[in-house]
Amino acid sequence: MDFMNRPAIIPPDVLLDAYAQGVFPMAHEGEIQWFSPARRGLIPLDERFHIPHGLQRSLRRRPFEVRWDSAFREVMLGCAQREETWIDAVIVESYCALHAAGCAHSVECWDDEGLQGGLYGVALPGVFCGESMFSRKTDASKIALVALVEQLRARNFRLLDTQWLTPHLRQFGGFELTRRQYQAALLDALSDGTARPPLA
Repeated sequence: MDFMNRPAIIPPDVLLDAYAQGVFPMAHEGEIQWFSPARRGLIPLDERFHIPHGLQRSLRRRPFEVRWDSAFREVMLGCAQREETWIDAVIVESYCALHAAGCAHSVECWDDEGLQGGLYGVALPGVFCGESMFSRKTDASKIALVALVEQLRARNFRLLDTQWLTPHLRQFGGFELTRRQYQAALLDALSDGTARPPLA
């Protein structure tokens, strides 16, 4: 990615309006494209959320310190460091601007050697839209996800949107809704009014 020249960004209000309608951007071959999947992935915030046994053992060892919003850009860059990525310079700068506006957050796992994994996403009233995660050490992104779920539960969030459902997310109890079902659930969550900002 070329960060020598700061690219034009997607304005924060445009991003927030899109997410409120169930639409999100991804970069593809130098262009920003907008998506609303026919089947939407979600992580449950109730008793259906499942922590695999191996991860439970890792959580008991407490291998990482979990922090919020201390290295948002670093988390994005960590998520972008893979052979194929939809996170280009425009996406990075756009979400960093959204983070500066208080509407995008990172959950990070740190140890004595530095940042070892985490995730980032967009917060709407009652809805957290997870964007991407990465790990440099075993279970780092998974521990960040568990921390996120705990915080969203404590703050009365209704939805944890993962965009698409992957086998990795299915092990946590991830499930799918049709686009119409998701739109209805999104509207209910946005109008609920009881959620608090998802900050630790």
